[in-house]
Amino acid sequence: MTINISRFTGIAYRAHHPMWSYDPLSGNGAKQHGGRFNPPGCGALYLSLDPTTAWMEAQQGFPFKPQPMTLVAYEIDCTKIADLNDTQLLANLGCSPQELSCAWEYLATLNKMPSTWQLAEKLRALEVAGIVVRSFAPGCTSTNQNLVLWNWSNAEPHVVRVIDDFGRLPKSPESWSG
Repeated sequence: MTINISRFTGIAYRAHHPMWSYDPLSGNGAKQHGGRFNPPGCGALYLSLDPTTAWMEAQQGFPFKPQPMTLVAYEIDCTKIADLNDTQLLANLGCSPQELSCAWEYLATLNKMPSTWQLAEKLRALEVAGIVVRSFAPGCTSTNQNLVLWNWSNAEPHVVRVIDDFGRLPKSPESWSG
């Protein structure tokens, strides 16, 4: 199967729980718990293409009482990115735009594989490094976009670099011990 993929270059954002801001490139939370586009055991780095979307993504569980977050910016230069806003691409992959918004957490609790996990498996099998896709966080619209990466590093062809020119992010979990 051939699909259209492209290179993504630009700035992306992520709002972190402050305690985990010492390791903003790990993807371990998504690997441990799973996410909309990755089952548990599969690492993923969920980023947003603007700070507001990053904040809304991070606050999904707290819509009326925003919790403290650390906003981190990333420089991205990744090849093999699929744009899931392309309905023809989705159709070629046997998926619909409606399936992207599935209740993935609920399906996972029923031991059913969400369609978004199946889609991610197909894309990873095609060696796609990540996707651009709309945010499904409460209050978001199709203009709120995310970048989800399954393959990233500090080297080409999937470069992701934290922007921390002044070394403000903590360097270890000991930063949080009292």
